[in-house]
Amino acid sequence: MELKVRLCVLLLALSWCVTLMGEVRAQEETDDSELDVEDEVGDMGEDLDLDTEAEEEQEKAPTPPPAPAVTYKAPEPMGEHYFAESFDKGTLDDWVLSKAKKDDIDEDIAKYDGKWEVEELKDNKLPGDKGLVLKSRAKHHAISALLLRPFTFDTKPLIVQYEVNFQSGIDCGGAYVKLLSQTPDLDLDQFVDKTPYTIMFGPDKCGEDYKLHFIFRHKNPKTGEYEEKHAKKPDSDLRTYYTDKKTHLYSLVLNPDNSFEILIDNTVVNSGNLLNDMTPPVNPPAEIEDPDDHKPEDWDERPKIQDPDAVKPEDWDEDAPAKIPDEDAVKPDGWLDDEPEYIGDPDALKPEDWDEDMDGEWEAPQIPNPACESAPGCGKWERPMIDNPNYKGKWKPPMIDNPNYQGVWKPRKIPNPDYFEDLHPFRMTPFSAIGLELWSMSSDIFFDNFFITSDRNTAEKWANDGWGLKKAAEGAAEPGLVSNMITAAEERPWLWVIYVLTVALPLVLFIVFCCTGKKPDTAASYKKTDEPQPDVKEEEEEKADEEEEEGEEAKGEEQTEEKNSDAEESPEEPAAKEEEEAETKEEDDDDDDDDDKTDEKQEEDVLRRSPRNRKPRKD
Repeated sequence: MELKVRLCVLLLALSWCVTLMGEVRAQEETDDSELDVEDEVGDMGEDLDLDTEAEEEQEKAPTPPPAPAVTYKAPEPMGEHYFAESFDKGTLDDWVLSKAKKDDIDEDIAKYDGKWEVEELKDNKLPGDKGLVLKSRAKHHAISALLLRPFTFDTKPLIVQYEVNFQSGIDCGGAYVKLLSQTPDLDLDQFVDKTPYTIMFGPDKCGEDYKLHFIFRHKNPKTGEYEEKHAKKPDSDLRTYYTDKKTHLYSLVLNPDNSFEILIDNTVVNSGNLLNDMTPPVNPPAEIEDPDDHKPEDWDERPKIQDPDAVKPEDWDEDAPAKIPDEDAVKPDGWLDDEPEYIGDPDALKPEDWDEDMDGEWEAPQIPNPACESAPGCGKWERPMIDNPNYKGKWKPPMIDNPNYQGVWKPRKIPNPDYFEDLHPFRMTPFSAIGLELWSMSSDIFFDNFFITSDRNTAEKWANDGWGLKKAAEGAAEPGLVSNMITAAEERPWLWVIYVLTVALPLVLFIVFCCTGKKPDTAASYKKTDEPQPDVKEEEEEKADEEEEEGEEAKGEEQTEEKNSDAEESPEEPAAKEEEEAETKEEDDDDDDDDDKTDEKQEEDVLRRSPRNRKPRKD
């Protein structure tokens, strides 16, 4: 059994190690592929001929069977809503491109001159489905549109949702939206980063930092100033949504009870409360530390101090060295005192361009002395150093509790002059427009199906008619699980090892546990039940006793026959006959005693046996 357990542990460990190595290699390949995206785009022109040849080869190869078609129909808003845009008209008639410039940056990059286009996805599974595409790299982009009517935060929830697809991946850039505050001076032509907004929501990524923003600007009721409040970071891993090049649905739900939910593909990835889960908090603390309070000069914050009554022992030697020569050490035999450890290389030659006036006197490079290779050592022998048993170091008095310890000083608390309590942060500034103000190092970011409403059912229907169709089309076009596994193994051959272990490990464990093992212990099985078991040993003993009795009877018959023959052949004296009878009687008595002892032993054995198997004793 112990061998089986060890075998199982070994197989499991091997499988785990191979799987871990596979994940590490897959991660490295993914990172390398992401790093090479820009290089591949830059070299696209150079590889045009190769791509043409590859396309010709692909045309010659057999084409897979076509995926089942999913018919696209532009979603239509049903129910109460404030904004709905699917871009299926193919124009940007209702949108305004910003003509402004950013402040405090170079003139070359200050303009919002990034290009926007309405077009289909590169890998489009729904003919006719169009969206807004950010086309430029390393440029500022700004575009906005007015709502049908301003949204006012009162007793109805706010639901904002839209779709994003990072078609070329994302290196550094955002895809978030801004809900622009309703103000008298709102001008969409001058939409910039400093334009007041009420809520900012959406994905953002730079480096390895994957973010999903939810920021709202809260107005201080005492000062009238606005301060940004950031939601906590989601606990779930967002990496897949940025790297899989699929269309994802981002949704924000704000409720009048101050609760909020952030969803991706209708799955909650973050939730909380505006009062408790924002940074900095909506409401400031009621008390703050007094800025005019200072620590007294005699305040003692030391919990431990040196014992003032401690005295250094008289035998404490602070000058004793930490290491001393080992007096018991003996120089090894054969030590070459007169031979140096290193010598000049006899084969080295001075370079021809060596200038002694500039470079100094030339010396051959040092090499290990060949004479020392067979000796325990060369040069002057010195005793090895060992720890000094008398070393104690510098004496310091022991530490004791500080009798004057007063604790860590903190300034006193005073009422916060800026304190306020806003129990309804949901009542934010109304907004009247939606905008995208982005800087991105990646192009071809696809936006689609913007929708703002206060009714959940209306939002769900819009999502099903838009994003739901995309998901169904992508699922229909995707190959099966087996095809994906084979394709992945062709790209990464080490995956075959994982596949084999995944299939073989259960079979090996099944064979080890079910098809092998010890033979059942007969004695143990009889102990678990009352079933009688054969007493083989006792039967053999009884058989031996019977044979012994038969032998004794035969011997007695032979003796009787001999007596009779002796009596017939020659008469003996009565005295001799009596002696023989006496001896025969003594032998019979001894045999009877032996039989009695044998019977007693058998009786004890019978008593030790199960009562069910007890047999009657033979006389």
